[in-house]
Amino acid sequence: MSDQAAMSKTWAKRDYHRQWLLRQADALMDFFQYRAINPKGGFHDLTAEGLPLDPQNATRGIHTSARMVHCYSIAYLLGRPGAGDIIDHGIRYLWQQHRDQRNGGYFWSLNDDGPVDDTKQGYGHAFVLLAASSAKAAGHPLADQMLADVTENLDTRFWESRHGAIAEEFGVDWSLIDGGDYRGQNSNMHLTEALMAAFEVTDERHYLEKAESIADLVIRRAAGSVGFRVAEHFNAEWQIDRNYYHRNEMFRPAGTTPGHWMEWSRLLLQLWSLGGKLHGWMPEAANSLFVQAMSLGWDKKRGGLFYTLDWDDRPAKTSKLWWPMCEAAGAAHFLNEQLPADDFYEDTYRLVWSMIANRFIDHANGGWHEELSEDLEPSYTLFPGKGDIYHALQACLIPLFPATGSLVRAIQETGGRL
Repeated sequence: MSDQAAMSKTWAKRDYHRQWLLRQADALMDFFQYRAINPKGGFHDLTAEGLPLDPQNATRGIHTSARMVHCYSIAYLLGRPGAGDIIDHGIRYLWQQHRDQRNGGYFWSLNDDGPVDDTKQGYGHAFVLLAASSAKAAGHPLADQMLADVTENLDTRFWESRHGAIAEEFGVDWSLIDGGDYRGQNSNMHLTEALMAAFEVTDERHYLEKAESIADLVIRRAAGSVGFRVAEHFNAEWQIDRNYYHRNEMFRPAGTTPGHWMEWSRLLLQLWSLGGKLHGWMPEAANSLFVQAMSLGWDKKRGGLFYTLDWDDRPAKTSKLWWPMCEAAGAAHFLNEQLPADDFYEDTYRLVWSMIANRFIDHANGGWHEELSEDLEPSYTLFPGKGDIYHALQACLIPLFPATGSLVRAIQETGGRL
């Protein structure tokens, strides 16, 4: 439906839609709160049915623990009973187990026996910063200490002032890996989100300035030079590497990833607002990224965003993942609120949520399917089950609050009123 009568009021302003979104958020929090806690520390990845994927000696990735702290800090601020226990469980595992007490920094993954992957990843440290910032907003007693610690790691180990972004990874002793030649936008994108969160809870401007610096490098200069396709992979001088290949297709897939174009679209508008709307290029780029993602990345036959494209804009990895759909919903809402124009943003918002409702939400087992095949059937080639609440929860809650900053800030400013 796209007639004028139907478009007279956006879905995000309609009581029924808002109640529906809140029910989906509640269902997600129920699903993970009562299933994912690992009594030995950290959190379980779950099967499609909601059972621990490896109940004996699970590997716990740092991003999973940090995202659970972030998400249940949001839940705590909303007034969800039991959310504080999840924050405490997660932040203590990050601080006592993921943190390398000898060399500093945070291990990428652990099991009951210790580090599985002891590298120090920019992506993981970005999520520790996000977790610490959100936990600080929720009043956790360890949050300030962890925020200061991970900030020092980022400033002294990862940040490269001459580029205005972070390096990607180091060995356990902070030695270079593979010559230290790789730079990635994914870790820097998530650090941009985390830096904004840290600025919001500390009012320390260096966090905001770093976020603006990364956005300028990755989007204004790099993406702007290739028609607002977001390049994923770079060399140490931040020159685009179109031929990059890595076996880890979850975090470093070849080609381009339209879901990240959507994610940056929302983050740019958030950054623009947080910085006083001084950088006029940001809303223009946010619109361009969104339009390109829908024009090039959307499967016009079956629906959904292709996971990756090649550099000729052809679908490469044709799976449809849940997180690009979540980011598309959030970006469409922010654009609809901050840059209202024609019906395109609202039409896309409705299209995306309808597909999420009909294809991605697992109405039988709870949670969301994290991966669908090209023809929209549940698939498990990249994601073996249900390991992540972060993208889906934010997608459900973002339209319920002012599109001016992070969810944490919006909840604080509104007192959680929906």
